[in-house]
Amino acid sequence: MNNETAEAVQAALAEQANPKNISSFQRFFKMGKGEYAEGDIFIGVRVPANRIVAKRFSALPLLEIDRLLNSSIHEHRQAALFILVYRFLAASKASSRDDNLRTELSTFYINALKRGRVNNWDLVDLSAEHLLGAYLEDQSRQLLFDLASSTQLWERRAAIVATFAFIKRKDGSTTFELAKKLLD
Repeated sequence: MNNETAEAVQAALAEQANPKNISSFQRFFKMGKGEYAEGDIFIGVRVPANRIVAKRFSALPLLEIDRLLNSSIHEHRQAALFILVYRFLAASKASSRDDNLRTELSTFYINALKRGRVNNWDLVDLSAEHLLGAYLEDQSRQLLFDLASSTQLWERRAAIVATFAFIKRKDGSTTFELAKKLLD
């Protein structure tokens, strides 16, 4: 039996869920009426537990990752993004670099971002540095300027957070250019 399904990930997360965490998550993530996370649903899985589950499912097919990203449950989307990041990092290792897979994963991520499935600060922050920034290190960075011009908060945030990959390599130029654009 194939255990690499969105449902298997959801079941593993459900085992880690603690309903006692939900009320603090709701306050922390600003889920009140009119706030940025209004409508998000939490099941009470803390980040370290979510990372462990995601590592167990790091070979999850993209179709199944997409199913997780389409979930209304925040931790399902979070696990999907952890899986994408783990896959991207593995494809980026010098000893086994796979540029085709890196492109596929980054494109998949950008599509999810534009569809509104990467829609909270923690989701952007765990993923943009790798799936956008590290991917664009040796390419045109125009995509980041396009995202910074978006009307969508999370696309703009992804643009600036992605530059952390450049900063780690002692290049802050794109960060400063984007900051000027975002402040205008």
